[in-house]
Amino acid sequence: MTFLGIEGDLATREGAKVVLLPVPHDATTSFHAGARRGPDAVLVASHHIEEYDEELGREPWACGIHVAEAVAPAAGEPSWLPAELVDAVERRVSALVDDQKVVITLGGDHTVAVGAGRAHAARYEGLTFLQIDAHADMRDTYDGSPLSHACVARRLSEVGEVVQVGVRSISTEGAAHLRGLGREPFWAQDIAACPDDGWMDEVVARLGPTVYVTFDVDGLDPSIMPATGTPEPGGLGWWQTLRLLRRVAAARRVVGADVCELLPTDGLHACDVLVARLVYKMIGYFVPVE
Repeated sequence: MTFLGIEGDLATREGAKVVLLPVPHDATTSFHAGARRGPDAVLVASHHIEEYDEELGREPWACGIHVAEAVAPAAGEPSWLPAELVDAVERRVSALVDDQKVVITLGGDHTVAVGAGRAHAARYEGLTFLQIDAHADMRDTYDGSPLSHACVARRLSEVGEVVQVGVRSISTEGAAHLRGLGREPFWAQDIAACPDDGWMDEVVARLGPTVYVTFDVDGLDPSIMPATGTPEPGGLGWWQTLRLLRRVAAARRVVGADVCELLPTDGLHACDVLVARLVYKMIGYFVPVE
């Protein structure tokens, strides 16, 4: 499966600047499972969107987009434990980053971001994480695991600063941890009350020169993204999200990303298309034009 149906040299690892890495994993899901089907749904939907980006006035795919072999156990092998999955993602992403590729990891539940984030943090000193998410994900453990989807930001904060946008659900433990660090998310309710996009300037100001974007699609409002395992009301809108991503990309160097937690659902194929378009927008914003 390719992205957008691209063929030829620009779809190969050697000829592409961008690599999409599918990780069909949702072992730590705590509500509705099925995000393991998300990567395939994104790739299928991408064949039904236009290559030309009317906002950018060009075809971002011209940088080359390669879809790598999925990170998954071998046929017949048992499902990986979260630690095995995180290690496998970190190894694969590290090799691609060392090969000078811009890697966008396709989840799967949000745990895949831990391996991808660690790989980028090891390569880029002082890396900052921009987390777009309905949930703070700041628990130290959840269901007995430190690598649950509910602990992603806590683990990423161990290797770099995390700037959180769109949060509207947080545990008591997570809130206390953030207070101890002297940090606050950009709460969804405060964003909704802002009369303009001025809050985006504050987001950019908190980011370092080099940024990794971790995007849980439940950060979007469920009116446009109901197909996710743990939806929360009151999220970001489509155009608002694109303005933020483009502003970040214009002011900072975005070196990688992940997009997680799409739960393909019968009758909601528009959500598959939305995520495919989001990935394509990221490529257009993040990969410099030569």
